[in-house]
Amino acid sequence: MRPALLFVALLFSISPIHAQVKELQTKIEQVIKNKKATVSVGIYNFGNHQTLLINGDKHVPMQSVYKFHVALAVLKEVDKRRFKLTQKMHVKKSDLTPGLHSPMGEDYPNGEVDLPLSDIIRYMVADSDGSACDYLFRLLGGPKQVEAFIHQLGIRDVSIRDTEAMMQAKGNWNVQYTNWTTQTAMLSLMKLFYQHKILSASSHKFLWNVMLGTTTGQDRLKKLLPAGTLVAHKTGTSGTNKDGLMGAVNDAGFIALPNGGHMAISVFVTNSTERMATNEKIIADIAKLAYDHYARAK
Repeated sequence: MRPALLFVALLFSISPIHAQVKELQTKIEQVIKNKKATVSVGIYNFGNHQTLLINGDKHVPMQSVYKFHVALAVLKEVDKRRFKLTQKMHVKKSDLTPGLHSPMGEDYPNGEVDLPLSDIIRYMVADSDGSACDYLFRLLGGPKQVEAFIHQLGIRDVSIRDTEAMMQAKGNWNVQYTNWTTQTAMLSLMKLFYQHKILSASSHKFLWNVMLGTTTGQDRLKKLLPAGTLVAHKTGTSGTNKDGLMGAVNDAGFIALPNGGHMAISVFVTNSTERMATNEKIIADIAKLAYDHYARAK
């Protein structure tokens, strides 16, 4: 076959898949059109390997989504037998930073308690606990150690430089932008995790189940999906500054599809002057569009 004819044949062989992704992208673009925010999206269907990226290379603040990265780093050390999930960790009162969202601090306001490492990870991921996150940062040697671990996986467009306490400090609005990712990098990390390329089977199962139990962001990825749809996810949320700007309203995770497969989806709403309800609805609408699209895909 001549090169020109071969090119045409290849074009026709891939065009149906391209058309399907383009159809979904067009619908998503209608959702984010005219919104006073930057919306970045990453979607990957593990069944047919379709990828969709919108603003995939923009640096966007993760906020608490990066607690997924921290959990991976901790569990990798568990796999190396440096720690055990059952190992008791002493949490002092000084480990509970005032002002941080911390269900762990609410449960143990005076600290001085020994908790299994598994509980601290659950607090951090499922409840987005800031004190638990900073405790695990200290256990690992700081944010740069987590960043280095992610970079060693081959994912470079990720920056993890500051703790929860630093990000929540008054007057440090811009600090949140030092913990950033791109959707391309986020999707790559999620694919590696799903494909069991980072953690042992037991650690993978543990984190998956913790993410299934996430208590935050119920009006985001999960909101419009059919009742009972399994979603393993991690949210991230900033405050609002004096100008009414929200730095981040995020959700990233895995959605179970009716055919037994899964898709990875990450939606970050960045620098928004919309109301919180609008920001969360953007995420919910995009998740519903993606779910419906792949639920009916052959």
